[in-house]
Amino acid sequence: MDKRKNSAKEKETIIEEVKQLFSEYLITNRCRKTPERFAILEMIYRWDGHFDIDELYLAMEKSKFRVSKATIYNTLEILTQCKLVHKHQLGGSSTYEKSYRAEPHHHLVCLQCGKVSEYHFDGIRQLIEETKFPKFKQSQYALYIYGICSKCTRLNGRKKATETLRRKKADKKKKLQRSNESPNSKQTNK
Repeated sequence: MDKRKNSAKEKETIIEEVKQLFSEYLITNRCRKTPERFAILEMIYRWDGHFDIDELYLAMEKSKFRVSKATIYNTLEILTQCKLVHKHQLGGSSTYEKSYRAEPHHHLVCLQCGKVSEYHFDGIRQLIEETKFPKFKQSQYALYIYGICSKCTRLNGRKKATETLRRKKADKKKKLQRSNESPNSKQTNK
């Protein structure tokens, strides 16, 4: 329980820090400081994992803080520019995640259902961070590993098993039909 308390306290501290950073960014770039923008920022920093615009919109509605999708799009654009949110372009859709004080991680992307999972592997992170690139100073990186998630693999296995069973039944039916043919018709064919 102490761990959860510390985690909740840490989350609140981070939220206050990003609100301050966002406020400074808005002032510096002469953007309006609206309650909607800060409510969206807070919702994002309470979110665990990746989200898309529709999920964020529904969460905002559920929290009784109604904002338009246009406001969400525009706010996400500003949050991406000030590096408080990271945008991932995966296939034909975009997902987002908070980036302030986020642990480096990698992304496992299911090619079938589109689910994005985070994967922490210090060996890869360390290798990339220690790599020196000629005439290039890295600031961040993203690693996407594409494949099929375990849920889809199980689903595919069930589909394959069902398809195999269906084919076996069809083959059995054909054999039964051939064996039921009259002996006279077999003789005439010889």
